Amino acid sequence: MPNPSNSPSAAAARPDPDALVAQLKADQQQAAKGKLRIYFGSNAGVGKTYAMLAAAQRERQAGRQVLVGLVETHGRAETVQQLHGLELLPRRMLAHQGRQREAFDIDAALARHPQVLLLDELAHSNAPGSRHPKRWQDVQELLDAGIDVWTTVNVQHLESLNDVVSGIVGIQVHETVPDHIFDDASEVIVVDLPPEELLKRLKAGKIYPLEQAERASHHFFRLGNLLALRELALRRTADRVDEDMRDYRRERAIGDVWPTRERLLVAVGGQPGDDALVRQVARLARRLEADWMVVYVDAPARQHRSAQSQQAVLKTLALAARLGADTATIPGAQVAAALVDFARERNASHLVLARVPPTAMRWWPWAASRLPEQIARLDPGLDVLLLSVPRPRNRPEPATAPEAPWPWRGYLGASLACGAAAVLAQALLQVFDPANVVMLFLLVVVLSALRWGRGPGAWAALLSVLLFDFCFVPPRNSFGVNDTQYIFTFCLMLGVALVCGQLMARLQHEARVAAERERRAGALARLARDLSGALTQAQVVQTALTTVSGVFDARTGLLLPDAQEQLHVAPGSEATIDSSVGRWSMEHRQMAGRGTDTLAASDALYVPLMAPVRARGVLVLQLRAPDRLKVPEERRLLDACASQIALALERVHFVEVAQQTQVAMEGERMRNTLLSSVSHDLRTPLTSILGAAQAGLPHAPPGPAQDMLLQIRNQAQALQQLVDNLLAMARLQQDGVHLQRAWIPVDELVGSALRQLGGRLADHPVQLQLPADLPLLWIDAAMLERVLVNLLDNASKYTPVGTAVQVTAQVEREQLILRVQDSGPGLPPHLAPEQLFAPFSRGHAESSISGIGLGLALAQRIVQAHGGSLTAAAAEPGPGAVFSVALPVLPQPALD
Repeated sequence: MPNPSNSPSAAAARPDPDALVAQLKADQQQAAKGKLRIYFGSNAGVGKTYAMLAAAQRERQAGRQVLVGLVETHGRAETVQQLHGLELLPRRMLAHQGRQREAFDIDAALARHPQVLLLDELAHSNAPGSRHPKRWQDVQELLDAGIDVWTTVNVQHLESLNDVVSGIVGIQVHETVPDHIFDDASEVIVVDLPPEELLKRLKAGKIYPLEQAERASHHFFRLGNLLALRELALRRTADRVDEDMRDYRRERAIGDVWPTRERLLVAVGGQPGDDALVRQVARLARRLEADWMVVYVDAPARQHRSAQSQQAVLKTLALAARLGADTATIPGAQVAAALVDFARERNASHLVLARVPPTAMRWWPWAASRLPEQIARLDPGLDVLLLSVPRPRNRPEPATAPEAPWPWRGYLGASLACGAAAVLAQALLQVFDPANVVMLFLLVVVLSALRWGRGPGAWAALLSVLLFDFCFVPPRNSFGVNDTQYIFTFCLMLGVALVCGQLMARLQHEARVAAERERRAGALARLARDLSGALTQAQVVQTALTTVSGVFDARTGLLLPDAQEQLHVAPGSEATIDSSVGRWSMEHRQMAGRGTDTLAASDALYVPLMAPVRARGVLVLQLRAPDRLKVPEERRLLDACASQIALALERVHFVEVAQQTQVAMEGERMRNTLLSSVSHDLRTPLTSILGAAQAGLPHAPPGPAQDMLLQIRNQAQALQQLVDNLLAMARLQQDGVHLQRAWIPVDELVGSALRQLGGRLADHPVQLQLPADLPLLWIDAAMLERVLVNLLDNASKYTPVGTAVQVTAQVEREQLILRVQDSGPGLPPHLAPEQLFAPFSRGHAESSISGIGLGLALAQRIVQAHGGSLTAAAAEPGPGAVFSVALPVLPQPALD
């Protein structure tokens, strides 16, 4: 009865000890980190945030500590309701270009260290001045600290699908998440909604305000777009589930194939019909919507093929890669066993081989019935498909390469060894029988086969047989044989030589494959080690050029973008570089140049350096052996080197950004300290001057003295407002905004601001349009009053005497819009809107109008602290400018 432990399936079921150790280490590292849960959807409005908050409520009720780090409700009432009872992490305020922006406080989250942290919109870009430029980098730091993180993401934000989505919907999505974040997540929950239901929610105003929803329904939210995005989301989730299933099978050493999805494995062997086979399988995979792979088994028996046959294999693999297949060259002593092992590893459902007409079977290696039968014996559950391919018109090249040099040293060595054995045997024949002496010749045959290979070993066997027969077998000095038993000895010697030669060829092949693997792994390890120690861009460039040049035997160069996204040749580049090809490669994120289908006439190969955030440049190679990169393993090594270089360039870039940000923040802090000190020193004498002027006015007689006191008072009041703005700006930047809110009527707010301005608006009649049914505002009255004072004062300064200033208010889309419109020269054309609200920015640098450019900056920060916005636009019809303050309208308080 056969031993089941010796069967192929049992052997395949044994766990790999090295894999088990690696898995154990990975599990230990993962156990110390937090778990990432992603709520994944096809589009905005499907309910990802709602589902995340509902699950968080259940976790809170179960006793786990849940903290809301940052959740964007977008004004959706049902989402806001789900926040009830959950603890919210206070947001931090960041100043950037005169704006105060709310941001996630990662330091506070790390200090609190909750069991579960909710952090919405994984693809979000953080505000300038944050620790990380991307929110997914915040998530990584939180996970490393052992905090479980729940987040949301849409399919269009995955990096690998970015171009696909932009081609479908016609909109380029700039905020993306690297796919490895999605793939490494502990759990992905798909939140799905049929497109028809999503459109109903859109029309009901549950996703966007009705006016914005109407525009969205004709653009991004078209039914075709929603269907395509939904399919992409479900397919991407299916790919992730398939990867989880493969990991499960690998961890438990499950050798049998699980046909959960169609996956085709195509075997090629360097024959003329391989290209036709690949094209046929490409059409089949497209019809089945299946993944497919093309492999070539590099067996010892194939080492003596012609260079033409080896080039045919590389061309076939390159064709398969262009048609969308994964390609690989796998080593193996036996073709059938190597194919079965690879099919089990990749969970392939079908193995595809070529079947040719009978007239070609005398030379076609795959058409013989042996290989399918061997595969069937090794794995009965693996389906084998034999596809017909066109009959080759010409007879293929012989199996042995005619240009291979004749190994004359091996044959000479074998001949000399046989001669020495014959001389030594003459001396030993006096002591031993001829049957024992023959063992000396057998030893020479074995050593020759092991030392010089199969051919010299066979030659040594033949020569030993002839020498032994001629010199030692009766009748001597002739090739006749009286005893037929010597014929068996001769055949045994020849068989031993062939077996030893075959074993030696296999060992040499395995040693060569191992050496190639070690070379690639060592090169990548050296590059990673050297790049990890690089602190500047120049060091990264020098390391990359030196290492890549040596690994690929090529002249190398680098194209790096500057601040204006213009590519420049990096110092130390040796390759001849065409910047236009490099620009195309970087913009399209594809290889270009020699050996590709794009701009193939170029002398060099251009490889984009893709980092997680963006492309960091282009690597240029002028290979001395251009066909080298046709080998899939060499191409993967180049891709890995490019990824390492891109990561290093991005790392040093962010180090420089962090240093610049730190310097800017320190300069801002010093400026605020100086402004605060100077403002306090000015306030005391200014108050004395203003008090003296006001005290003297009632007693001054009409005439020049009274006019002078009035001018002193007015100028002192203007200067006092300037000092107040300086102090307020310094406090906001140092301590943040602390609001003391109350319910305030709009007309009361406007009236208080007008009273504070007093005579400064005497030359400008104010026209008020404030409807009686305006809602109350939940605001800090003193701060919003300062906003209106600054806007009205700005209007009085920059408009001609006698022109009116209009103050209007109305409710638009759950916001109260308060507008201040003047009839002045309008907005300065040389300033962008964001520059208009920057601190110390003025419309005209040289002007007789007083002020230092703080009023609008201060107003914008106060409005943003209230959750609103302050914008500027040209008046329609002109002339003049309109400043609009938008404040949220909250549910009104109940009247007593």
